[in-house]
Amino acid sequence: MSKSVLGIIGGSGVYDLPLERAEWKTVEGPWGLPSDQLRCGELHGLPVVFLPRHGRGHVYSPTTINYRANIDAMKRLGVTDIVSLSAVGSLKAELPPGMFVLVDQFIDRTFAREKSFFGTGCVGHVPFSHPISPLLQGSVAAALAAENLLFTKGGTYVVMEGPQFSTLAESWLYRSWSASVIGMTNMPEAKLAREAEICYCTVAMVTDYDSWHEDHGTVDVAKVVEVLKANSGNARKLVSRLAKDFPREHPPCPIGSDRSLEYALMTAKEYRDPNVLKKLDAVAGRVL
Repeated sequence: MSKSVLGIIGGSGVYDLPLERAEWKTVEGPWGLPSDQLRCGELHGLPVVFLPRHGRGHVYSPTTINYRANIDAMKRLGVTDIVSLSAVGSLKAELPPGMFVLVDQFIDRTFAREKSFFGTGCVGHVPFSHPISPLLQGSVAAALAAENLLFTKGGTYVVMEGPQFSTLAESWLYRSWSASVIGMTNMPEAKLAREAEICYCTVAMVTDYDSWHEDHGTVDVAKVVEVLKANSGNARKLVSRLAKDFPREHPPCPIGSDRSLEYALMTAKEYRDPNVLKKLDAVAGRVL
């Protein structure tokens, strides 16, 4: 087993993370620049790598985030597990603002983003029926319970393109699909993590009721920001407890998140583009 390195991607409201012996590192890769430098340090003796998804100061919109560079940078720093902290709207009355939802499925409605490391020159198809790594999710659930934080396990996250919030008709459509929450950032992030053989788990932090709730109406950004501040404090408690109890030796993922490229590459070796292979040195180096 390899040594565990915990990666944390902080969404809206989570732009820094207190770490021990930490420094911001610039990570260069073939996919362009990540959202920001990555903060590398330790928590309770566990190596932790933190990346603010939107950059410090919230520079990037959901569409303009360089998701490939972000995941590639995490892989280059040896990250074995990624916990995604993500602000979302609730599509169910029983999921109020302030609750954390450990989703286990996604519906990808994005359309303006690069969604794969693979393509012409080296084609790859990874399994993705179960996008969340169960052991990692179990560790997150245990940490939330230990800190007495309000959470629920299970649910579907609709990922919209944004940056606008939903129309009322769209919000009711997603509710008719029995989706739990809606956000703008976990795709293609989760897909790319799977391609990079990194275990992935979403902590969806509810900030509002989207636009469907008759008593709350349209999304009020000022109110969202208030909830974001409370959520960010609880997110830090979660990460600290998670790091304290996290296994130091990385166990094999029962659904193969950490071995997803085993049989994924379709392009015959003699037809693979050397220039494409160079770009894949970090995410797919194990199988190339």
